[in-house]
Amino acid sequence: MSEHPAPPLPITTLTINPALDVSTSTASVMPEHKMRCGPSRLDPGGGGVNVSRVIARLGGQSTAIYAVGGPTGQAYRQLLEAEGIVGRAVPIAGSTRENITIDETSTGKQFRFVLQGPELIEAEWQAALDATVSAARHGGYVVPSGSLPPGVPDDYYARVTHAAHGSGARVVVDASGEALAAALDEGVYLIKPSGRELGELVGATLATIDERIAAAEELVRRGRVEVVALTLGGAGAVLATRDETLRLSPPSIEVRSTVGAGDSFLAGMVLRLAEGRSLADAFRAGVACGAATAMTEATELCHADDVLRLEASLAA
Repeated sequence: MSEHPAPPLPITTLTINPALDVSTSTASVMPEHKMRCGPSRLDPGGGGVNVSRVIARLGGQSTAIYAVGGPTGQAYRQLLEAEGIVGRAVPIAGSTRENITIDETSTGKQFRFVLQGPELIEAEWQAALDATVSAARHGGYVVPSGSLPPGVPDDYYARVTHAAHGSGARVVVDASGEALAAALDEGVYLIKPSGRELGELVGATLATIDERIAAAEELVRRGRVEVVALTLGGAGAVLATRDETLRLSPPSIEVRSTVGAGDSFLAGMVLRLAEGRSLADAFRAGVACGAATAMTEATELCHADDVLRLEASLAA
């Protein structure tokens, strides 16, 4: 009788400040001129939701918790439902924000305008926290990711982490500044800072890659986090754990847009971990997902065939 692999561990993502991503292109970005644009596209963006979208593209499943409201929130929900994303929309009084990405075709430059989210009252952000904890499962992963909108306390992800630990879930936080620092005080499983975010976290100017690696290793040694996945852009990525430190160079690709690359990196890692793969395997998947998203235009995310090809090349 053949053995069947164990089902993947459950994954829950939280996006407290989602954004309807609007992207387009124009020949030149100039002040005081009407800039005629090319075709535009809309995508449901935000850290946790992007993680769930990439997981779905790779054949996995997750539960996406996200706070939305107003006309833009309705459009956001429709786009997510069209992609088959399973989750719960937590209603808020304010209107979901928009982010704008404009590619300047004459220079190849990309301009990204990140708008402030609506102010949330305590009942709204608490409802999102409660929904996340309700969806969390023992042994699974909870992924609170992205910026905090006005009205949400800086220790919000710390509160999520504390509550998720009560459910026996592992917490993966993708944030920066005070939100990340407060979460680490609760002790989290994995974080994914950039070099700049890591420097802000430890309060130091990390001028070299070696300094950044040492800072990541120190966070692990101090017991604030079990795994640090440090993204270094064109210099690749580093994985620091108590047992080892791994470094991967990025695959050779043509970079078209880095929007969503970090979220895609995290999605690849969490999905492979949920599937029972090793940290080294998950790390390769993360790098492959980030690179595959960087290959796409504007706010588009990675495609599964690109991820699998790049993942195999990194394992070679």
